[in-house]
Amino acid sequence: MSFNSEESLWLSGNEAIALGAWEAGVQVASGYPGTPSTEILENLSTYDGVYTEWAPNEKVGLEVALGASFAGVRALATMKHVGLNVAADPLFTASYTGGRGGLVVLTADDPEMHSSQNEQDNRNYAFAAKLPMLEPSDPAEARDMLVRAFELSEQYDTPVLFRITTRIAHVKGVVQKGARAELASPSIEKIPGKFVMLPGPARVRRGEVEKRMIAMRAHAETLEINTIEEGDTRRGFITSGVPYNYVKEAFPDAAVLKLGMVWPLPAGKIADFAARVEELIIVEELDPFLETHIKAMGISCRGKELIPAQGELNSFIVRKAIDPGSIGEIFAPLDLPMRPPNMCAGCPHRGLFYCLSKMKDVFVSGDIGCYTLGFLPPLSAMDTCVCMGASVTVAHGMAKALGKEGEGRLVAVLGDSTFMHSGITGLVNSVYNDSYTTVIILDNRITAMTGHQHNPASGCTIKGEPANAIDFEQLCRAVGVKRITVVNPHDIDETRRVLKEEVAIPETTVVISRAPCVLLPSEIKRKKPLYYTNTDNCTGCRACVNLGCPAISWTPLTPEEAVEKGYREKQQGFAMITEVQCNGCGQCACVCKFDAITLKEEE
Repeated sequence: MSFNSEESLWLSGNEAIALGAWEAGVQVASGYPGTPSTEILENLSTYDGVYTEWAPNEKVGLEVALGASFAGVRALATMKHVGLNVAADPLFTASYTGGRGGLVVLTADDPEMHSSQNEQDNRNYAFAAKLPMLEPSDPAEARDMLVRAFELSEQYDTPVLFRITTRIAHVKGVVQKGARAELASPSIEKIPGKFVMLPGPARVRRGEVEKRMIAMRAHAETLEINTIEEGDTRRGFITSGVPYNYVKEAFPDAAVLKLGMVWPLPAGKIADFAARVEELIIVEELDPFLETHIKAMGISCRGKELIPAQGELNSFIVRKAIDPGSIGEIFAPLDLPMRPPNMCAGCPHRGLFYCLSKMKDVFVSGDIGCYTLGFLPPLSAMDTCVCMGASVTVAHGMAKALGKEGEGRLVAVLGDSTFMHSGITGLVNSVYNDSYTTVIILDNRITAMTGHQHNPASGCTIKGEPANAIDFEQLCRAVGVKRITVVNPHDIDETRRVLKEEVAIPETTVVISRAPCVLLPSEIKRKKPLYYTNTDNCTGCRACVNLGCPAISWTPLTPEEAVEKGYREKQQGFAMITEVQCNGCGQCACVCKFDAITLKEEE
């Protein structure tokens, strides 16, 4: 393809998808932030003529998009792979109802679990929900295929699943800019037989789903995004998405059937391709999705007996798996040292988890967010992490299992955005069913983990415009919580006192740990006090080091060095604060009992 420099853009996959959505004429887009999908809505929100929003969770986001489709306009719902689990209820029913305007549901899978609690192959949702699914291989295809997805949605009256993975989301590529499609005029049209899914209408729509899938299987045979690339037929590959790139790098001369639509599959084209090659190999990440269905067609092929079923692939892995004798021709990935994640210097969550780490008999039921790093040493203060909102319900279940034995020992911890996402119903359940869990809401005023997106408690919309901010105290009182305490987690002594008191109460209590994320623009601009270590007073107790703050380092000393440098006899080392990293939270000064940490302004 030739490019005109005035019409070409250098975009990430997520940016290209946002462009494709705008060009496709999307008028409503809703979703919940989740890496690797977050930047799609963030970028789409900058385009004129499209309404975008952050929804409290993915189920709400998909239902909003479905409602827009019912009103006759094109709509997009975005989420990461685990978000589709949350949205599965409306997804399966939307397969029956279809819509009026095109509806695309984007799922961003995360092989290798770069920022997720599981590896999940959402191609299986396409099979289970009887929905078509498209999967691009690069940013240019992501933009083009998204436009095609809306066309297919309207042609076949179906939601279309659009699957990307982390590499597509974040890789950069050249993308052609096009014109925006003509926008549909929204309207209300009452079609109860199509949109009201009681058993009677649903049985009729069930038949329509089967007719649709038969028609789409036939269309898949000639669909332009399912292409055969001629080459050496001694070994042929069937692949899709990012693995296509790995196959082309590892075996550039081989014949390839590249599937842009991964469900339904073009059975005739696959059979024709298989008959033309001596050996057929399926290359795909995660589950043997293509392999299983191709073998079910009676076609002999090899796949997961060669290709790993866990983690991401790359060109080296593909070449080594299929032709191990020639791996020297491809540069092997570097074996890089581990760089464990850490909470930011000055993070308010650190103080809260430091307090919990000292409560050795307390079981901490955790949740999804940057605060999940409280699990890691030296804090080591989280005992479970299942899914969004599960902290409250898991703790309640443990309370009911343990009975009196668990009193004073169970704490649930979740962030403000997670509480909005799926924690409220858990809290309602705990109060309704008379639990004794202490629920800690980590209110840092933003959805921090995915890059500072707003939520219903932050007071702003996706565009930064003022919005209603949920009052957590009033909300908790409304669902029946009697004891609600707000603490500043930077004040470690007071936070420890409150936690000990609330955990001992034999009823559901709420502690709101409230302090803004240190990386919010308002916090970055604010002049912060800086702390430094007065080494004359440092005893080497390591209390400040045990906070795990990246601004604090430990300098070890031999006994001889301690004496030589004038430290206390047998002192094993001393702590130092890197002032350029210090954000002035003061937590280290709180835990130091020897006046060894001092405000620089007080020198």
